[in-house]
Amino acid sequence: MKLTVLGYYGGYPDHGIGTSSYLLQSEGFNLLIDCGSGALLSLEEVLDPLKLDAVILSHYHYDHTADVGVLQYYWQLHPEGHKQAILPIYGHAEDQPQLDALNWAGATEAHAYSVNEVLNLGPFKIKLMRTQHPVPAFAMRIEEIQTGKVLAFTADTNYFDNLVEFSKNAELLLTDTNFFNDKTGQRWHLTAGESGYLAHQANVKQLLLTHLPQVGDLDTLVAQAKETAGSEINVAHVKLRQEIVI
Repeated sequence: MKLTVLGYYGGYPDHGIGTSSYLLQSEGFNLLIDCGSGALLSLEEVLDPLKLDAVILSHYHYDHTADVGVLQYYWQLHPEGHKQAILPIYGHAEDQPQLDALNWAGATEAHAYSVNEVLNLGPFKIKLMRTQHPVPAFAMRIEEIQTGKVLAFTADTNYFDNLVEFSKNAELLLTDTNFFNDKTGQRWHLTAGESGYLAHQANVKQLLLTHLPQVGDLDTLVAQAKETAGSEINVAHVKLRQEIVI
């Protein structure tokens, strides 16, 4: 299993880097996880977008979906070279108009996932859990069927205890880490310390901080996560097109 980070900011692109989007590959299967602003340009540098097998969206906030529309145009306006005729895009059905918008004639087709069912997608078995966010959002536990290795992704969320069991023993945990530890008031994202604590409690092998803030010292963010993650956890902030073999 190989993960390539295509964008990692929350809210809006900055410093030439886009918002949340990740390419997960195994056994020739190419899964795009979220499709934020700038995702298509970054994807073109590592993979022909027409070679995608599927897209899955954690929720419908624009920093996770901004490039869905241009990806649909891309598929529609390229008459040849598709790995498959129609690209399936998976999302939740709690906002039906947003799910319906994933349908684009001759290009993409919407598919609803459910927290009550395991989604079998190519070489992956995907479990979903609703998170704590102002709109319906869903964490993902993605298991590579052949090896049993697990990638856990919190998606956008405040901290809550169920994240620990959901992320348990994952080879790699991606955490929504939009805040430094001094964040006060209402929080709909994790602080660095909460990300580290989650990684420690869940006994994950590697932690990757993502959905990062545009302002502030990221070395400080990483240091704050390490304080609670413990020395056995490898904590790193992401770099554009960083590849991680799981």
